[in-house]
Amino acid sequence: MESIIKTALKNSLTYSAYRDLVKRLSEQNATTGLEQTDAHINFTKLNERRMKRWDKTLKVPEKAQKKIAEFNHKVTWLVITESWCGDAAHVLPPLNKVAEINDNITLKVVLRDENRALMNLFLTNGSSSVPKLIVIENETNAVLNTYGPRPTEAASFVNRYKAKYGSLTPEFKEDLQHWYNNDKGQNVIKDVVELLLEFQPNAYQ
Repeated sequence: MESIIKTALKNSLTYSAYRDLVKRLSEQNATTGLEQTDAHINFTKLNERRMKRWDKTLKVPEKAQKKIAEFNHKVTWLVITESWCGDAAHVLPPLNKVAEINDNITLKVVLRDENRALMNLFLTNGSSSVPKLIVIENETNAVLNTYGPRPTEAASFVNRYKAKYGSLTPEFKEDLQHWYNNDKGQNVIKDVVELLLEFQPNAYQ
């Protein structure tokens, strides 16, 4: 595991570099990933607009800012994603906003299809679901926690629907996007602040 994570970190992008990549791909009618389909290309274009909007408008509440600023352990947040992923377009911008508040948090991004060995270590119920956040302690390279692919409230929303209807319909996916738009990244911020508060270094020695 350690060598796979080290390789992924070596090949990772900063959030800024990832945003530049998505913007460039959207302009070139292309997408990340192995499937260069029209659907994935169109989702990449849509997600570029979504992330651009969130980067400009998303706000971290003052109470959360204080808790984030008090976090005093050096960690890397390694996010596995793809440009076409609708959930990722709503999850990555708030993760970046949180990381920007505290220099102890370094946000890095890798692409799933280019890092299959890494993805296979962090499946969600056997699925290669993205985005997936891996919290790594810099000093020891230990994996402290994971998060994703969806914020807690969205995950509950999806799980309830799947339990009742079996699979997600296009109509439901549209409802999920409305949920993200109304939430404005706040559930992600709340979730990751709780991750920071849970960190107890003695538990990993």
